[in-house]
Amino acid sequence: MPPAAAPFNPPPLLVAPDSFKGTLRAAQVAAAIAAGLERGGLVPPDVCPVADGGEGTLEVLLTALGGETAAAPATDALGRPIRAAGFALIEGGGTAIVEVAEASGLARIPEDERDAYAATSRGTGELIVAAAAGGAEVVLVAAGGSATTDGGAGAIEAIEEAGGLPGTTLVVLCDVRTPFERTPAVFAPQKGADAKTVKRLATRLEKLAQTLPKDPRGQPLTGAAGGLAGGLWARFGAKLEPGAAFVLSALDFDRRMRAAHAVIVGEGRLDATTLQGKIAGEIATRARQAGVPCHAIVGQDALDPFGVRILDLQVIAQASTRAEIEQAAQELGERIAARAV
Repeated sequence: MPPAAAPFNPPPLLVAPDSFKGTLRAAQVAAAIAAGLERGGLVPPDVCPVADGGEGTLEVLLTALGGETAAAPATDALGRPIRAAGFALIEGGGTAIVEVAEASGLARIPEDERDAYAATSRGTGELIVAAAAGGAEVVLVAAGGSATTDGGAGAIEAIEEAGGLPGTTLVVLCDVRTPFERTPAVFAPQKGADAKTVKRLATRLEKLAQTLPKDPRGQPLTGAAGGLAGGLWARFGAKLEPGAAFVLSALDFDRRMRAAHAVIVGEGRLDATTLQGKIAGEIATRARQAGVPCHAIVGQDALDPFGVRILDLQVIAQASTRAEIEQAAQELGERIAARAV
């Protein structure tokens, strides 16, 4: 009698989702996908929550690299006090991570109180100052999720009032490639700006650009966080880094991807912006180039057929709640197992 066939036991899948903004953190999405895959009969995957420089970057890097959290008083995008806004210290305190969304985030402002023109990045500047005062020689600024389109004017003011940043290097992790002058038209409507306000914001950024030591207009990445990236680059010589690539390098992603049978990405909405620097697009591109199949579980699939071909996604499943994500992952796991038998 022949021996029974061994159960399907592929190399671990690599589960690398971003957060589903406003609903689930990247770690929660990753845990739900992992649970579903195991219910589908697969071995436990390599769980790798990711971020692209936007919201969730601090948590992802802190979990991967170790460190501690700290807090300082700051103000929100409408100038109201936040008693203890958080940032992180890694590498023995020599490097700090500041999320723009923590102090200057859109999520902090109720929808009926949002004012795209009045919103200021000052609170982010206050956190940068606190991190530098705490001994950080490098401050990583995760530029995403902002309520602001002030070109970093508020942050610059707060930093200059504190005496500048002698001995501290700023590195801005950008979640978009948009240049400084395009940020009002591209992003301000998401922050509550009507057409008239978009024009006012564009005029204000043009005037600001003319007063800075370097002109951020036309430079890729400078539009991140409502132009904060460009303001810090022009005034303080901040280094601008694509956030997705930076985070993936810190997570040793490429090695983990090459060791995997397949990769599963996730984000709240799959659309044209996924191809413009978002981390799901970056991962799918790397997987395609390495010959590793890539699948996606997303809250909403709004990617056109051309985008799907560019990313070469094998399966795109839609799921928004934790239970739905687990179910989608289970079904995907069963499909992967069935194909390999």
